[in-house]
Formats: sequence, structure tokens, C-alpha cells
Amino acid sequence: MNIFVITKRTFDTEERIFVSNRNISDDGAEYIINPYDEYAIEEAIRVRDELGGEVTVMTVDGEEAEKQLRTALAMGADKAVLINIEDDVEDSDQFTISTIIGEYLKDKEVDLILAGNVAIDGGSGQIGPRVAHILGIPYVTTITKLEITGDKVLLTKDVEGDSEIIETSLPLLVTAQQGLNDPRYPSLPGIMKARKKPLEALELDDLDLDEDDVKAKTETVDIFLPPAKSAGRILEGDIEDQVKELAGLLNKLV
Repeated sequence: MNIFVITKRTFDTEERIFVSNRNISDDGAEYIINPYDEYAIEEAIRVRDELGGEVTVMTVDGEEAEKQLRTALAMGADKAVLINIEDDVEDSDQFTISTIIGEYLKDKEVDLILAGNVAIDGGSGQIGPRVAHILGIPYVTTITKLEITGDKVLLTKDVEGDSEIIETSLPLLVTAQQGLNDPRYPSLPGIMKARKKPLEALELDDLDLDEDDVKAKTETVDIFLPPAKSAGRILEGDIEDQVKELAGLLNKLV
């Protein structure tokens, strides 16, 4: 079974974000694999271990993303693909990334594609569905359970605190929701093996694409942090007085 996992390099979830000149400053920032993508990587490894095949992790980014791909290889993926757009694309969006991924995958024998439900930096959740549309294959988002029997797939999909059971078939793209599994940590032997696993580096030219083919369809007008919150008030006096004052304050908000 040929399994591909779409990943993204994102800020560490504990990093403080700074905005400078309408851009997010990443000076000295630490990057990680997008946490939702870790569920996708883990599930891909489990499917391969159960059914056989090969897991390829891929990302569209700059050369710095090799570190996160090596981490995925240390988790147990077999191969990695880095499509470097750092020197070719000035601005990118979901159209850009999905077009590049779709172009890479269109002539591959794909059985299963996994991706994170959303990226914690942008949160659009568009890449997976867009890639599936380009490839002309079905997709199911926010899955919390995956069972494959032959070409048949049984999925549990998270829907606003409830769940749906969906039956479909391969080839298929799914996006992973929290609760699908518990991603493993890279082991020391895994880290050592990851250094020798193949990592293919490509650029737009290798895919017969140029900048106009993947030009962003959206424009970021401004980036800013939310306004600082004013300090709260501690109500004083007897409980009865506090309740009256609180009720009065709430009435003013209505």
C-alpha cells in the first residue's frame, strides 16, 4: 500500500508570537511538525505495519523543513519529499500549496493520503480537500478512527461533539483529528535510522511548474495581534452587594 502524509512546519505551540511590519517575526523561533499532522503520521505508520506498504511524508516549504521531515522519518516513515519553494514563490496560500502537492502526486500510485485536520498557524483546513479534488479521489475530514479491509474503508468522523460512521473505498484522502491515536516519540534507534532514509528534494522546475502556475489567489492585507485586555475588577463588600453590583454590570452589557 502506497501511503502519503502531507505535513507542515509550524511554530512551536509554546512560542510567543511577535508581529513586526505587518509580518509574523520568526527570529529565534522554534518550529515543530504541525501537531495534527503527527496524528496523520502515526496512523500512516500503523496502517503500513498492519497491511504492508510504504509511508512517504512530504511538505512544501523551504530547506529548513528538512528537520521536521527527519523527525517524521525517525517516528517510522520510510521516505520523505521536500518541495522547496523558498526561491521560486514570493507569496503562497492554500491554492499554491495544494496545486504543488497535487502536481507531485498526480502520476503516483496512491492508495491512501493522510493530513492533519488543520494547521495550528492558519487553521483553514483547506489543503487536504483541495488535493483530493485535484486528484479526483474521495476525502473525509476530522476522522477519529480508520479501518481498512481490502479496498473498503470504515471511518469514524468527528462532527461537532458527535460522530458519523462513513464507509468508502480506496484511493482516499483523510484528515486526522485529535483522538485518532497517540503519536509516538522518535526513539534513539529511529533517529539514527532516519539519517540514512531517503529524503528527496525537489523544486518547481522538477514538477514542470512555474510561479504563475501557483500564484496565490488570496492577499494578506494586514497581520496584527488581538488588542490587549484591560485588567479585571475584583468585587468587594458583602456577597449581597457583590451580586447586585455584578448584576448591574451585566445589564450594561446587554
